[in-house]
Amino acid sequence: MKRIIAAALFCILPLTAISAQTVLVRNSKPKSQIVLADKADETVQAAGLLQDFVHRISGARLPIVSEAQSKGNIFIGGHAADGVGEDGFSIDTENGNLHIKTGGDKGAIYGVVTLLERYLGVSYWAYETYDLTESEDVVIPEIHIRETPAFRYRQSQNYGLQDPVVKMWYRFESPGEEFIDHMWVHTFNRLLPSDKYGKTHPEYYSFINGERRPGHNSQWCLTNPAVFDAVVEKLDSIFKANPDLKMISVSQNDGNFTHCACPECKAVEEYEGAPSGNYIRFLNKLAQRFPDKEFSTLAYLFTMDPPKHVKPLPNVNIMLCNIDCKREVPLTDNASGRHFVKALEGWSAISDNIFLWDYGINFDGYLTPFPNFHTMQKNIRLYKENDVTMHFSQVNGSKGGDFSELRAYMLSKLMWDPYQDVDSLMTTFLNGYYGKAGPYINNYLKMLEGALLSSGKELWIYDSAITHKDGMLNPQLIKRYNELFDKAEAAVADDPEKLRRVRLSRLSIMFSELEIARTYNDMDVNEITAKLNLFEERTEAEKVPAINERRNTPEEYCNLYRERFLPQQEKSKALGAKVTWILPPHSRYRDLGETALTDGLYGGSTYVESWVGWEGENAAFILDMGEEKEFSRIESDFLHQLGAWVLLPVSGRYSISSDGEEYSVFGSFDIPEDRDVRVKFTKGTVTKDKPVKARYIKVEIEGTIECPYWHYGIGFPSWFFIDEVFVN
Repeated sequence: MKRIIAAALFCILPLTAISAQTVLVRNSKPKSQIVLADKADETVQAAGLLQDFVHRISGARLPIVSEAQSKGNIFIGGHAADGVGEDGFSIDTENGNLHIKTGGDKGAIYGVVTLLERYLGVSYWAYETYDLTESEDVVIPEIHIRETPAFRYRQSQNYGLQDPVVKMWYRFESPGEEFIDHMWVHTFNRLLPSDKYGKTHPEYYSFINGERRPGHNSQWCLTNPAVFDAVVEKLDSIFKANPDLKMISVSQNDGNFTHCACPECKAVEEYEGAPSGNYIRFLNKLAQRFPDKEFSTLAYLFTMDPPKHVKPLPNVNIMLCNIDCKREVPLTDNASGRHFVKALEGWSAISDNIFLWDYGINFDGYLTPFPNFHTMQKNIRLYKENDVTMHFSQVNGSKGGDFSELRAYMLSKLMWDPYQDVDSLMTTFLNGYYGKAGPYINNYLKMLEGALLSSGKELWIYDSAITHKDGMLNPQLIKRYNELFDKAEAAVADDPEKLRRVRLSRLSIMFSELEIARTYNDMDVNEITAKLNLFEERTEAEKVPAINERRNTPEEYCNLYRERFLPQQEKSKALGAKVTWILPPHSRYRDLGETALTDGLYGGSTYVESWVGWEGENAAFILDMGEEKEFSRIESDFLHQLGAWVLLPVSGRYSISSDGEEYSVFGSFDIPEDRDVRVKFTKGTVTKDKPVKARYIKVEIEGTIECPYWHYGIGFPSWFFIDEVFVN
């Protein structure tokens, strides 16, 4: 925190202007009171916030009272005039007093935040990070403003929200304030747990690929009347236990394509033109059964497109998600985005109760550069202009994530008013949060945005820095980015706190350099080791909690990098071996597999680079090492990434031959099932006590073939990925 100390300024003002002022503090002595116009919790919280910051500014603590003793006070609470909506407020000077009134919910709090930010010079940037101007005098000019937010509910993610002031300042809300606890998205299995009902009532669950599939991520058979009755019974008990909350999510489990395909459900789907038809029909029945409650349901993946005929009832909230869209341009400007926009417009035509769930970071690499700031305002305006009333931007704002602080700030401002000057907002934050380093950070962000757009590469929420190593992260650009960060660090070298902030934001480029370096066989080991050590030191000092959605830590990453990616003295005797397919990989990986399996390079935590994948099938191929070689160990390296339907294989077998005709078994291995959501790498290793000689190695892998009952993709083909076969 930096406090700017300013002397009191005196000037000659017209008498009318002076009389319209509200004097809060003179010479560090309170001259006013904070008067509670009502006893609502929000009013009391707003008064406490104002009292706290006036004290931080002046050293004076204004008393909080229930009745005014004189003029010149600040009244907080009471209802604002018509036209001020939920979370909105009015601020008016009247007869020497200042009145902050609410349009409902947290309007009084947000009115105080606006007063502090706009008129008392307080800027709150991030977790326990703010600037203000200290002064012995605190005087408020005449004010007459009214504001209502663009969305009645605004939510995002940021580590800063652990600071209660940040949450108030950014005007963010949390699901627990609207939804019954633990009943916010993906609730089917919470309402009817498959562990409880799956064996006795398999007919409650989706019919997938020829059979009923009870499971943690299976959906319901929504045309089955017994399912409706069971859900009503469960909801009735939940509502009785939560009489003060009326909103609940009754929504599909996570996973795609897992909706029921029984004849009855299929018939509704065909009539409605989309799987969402069954879901809206079911939710409408619940909404009629409980007319005083509000039911939220997902329009997500297979339910994103609206139905042709049925319309949601007013108390059915549509939580529309754009998870499959690419992010390099606004949603109106690429094919995936335009598909979503069409769905948004379709839902907007039949519902006035839309909750928009947006995504704005790389979930497989929080620290990977994700230059999408130029898309934020256009997308948020699009939502507002299509009657969205509730908005959540999921950016998993962990500390150390790519510009987590700036993302939270920009989203908070644009969710409140998407028609602000976005360049001015960014400049304000960058110069306030980074100080003299701000212009260099701004140049970096603009250069990164331009490099992305000129590269023609898509920006995806499950991507890798390696995708962009010939585009926005090519060597020449990374060199320039580092030059800008060097200048940024030099500009604030005498300010340890701002230097720390610059270095925290620099982690994204450091991480990208490490990721890209491991894709080359000729890396400078000493140079990369030094960069890895510095990255580890800084992430540890900042307590960066995770590098991806699966909660893998920086410590795990650094340890794994040393073991997996730094060149080892031991070299594979299968380097450059020719690959001949028996049971080939998926067509998109076939060409890559001819080199990636024997190039000596190991893949990272996302399957989009270096990995060779099989979907719903087993694998078999032969490696020709070119000549007979002696070895005693063969191992294959596999990826475990459950969120992408990438499961470990069941088992494998290696056979060897000298002539390519007659093979003998070298050995086999089994891999236990693993349900851990963290990304992992597992080896299938067979070692002989004595070396053998062979030229050819046959690799046969048995995959899981189908996602099991506990997985997101229950009943659908699973993947497994190999990136290297090592022989020594």
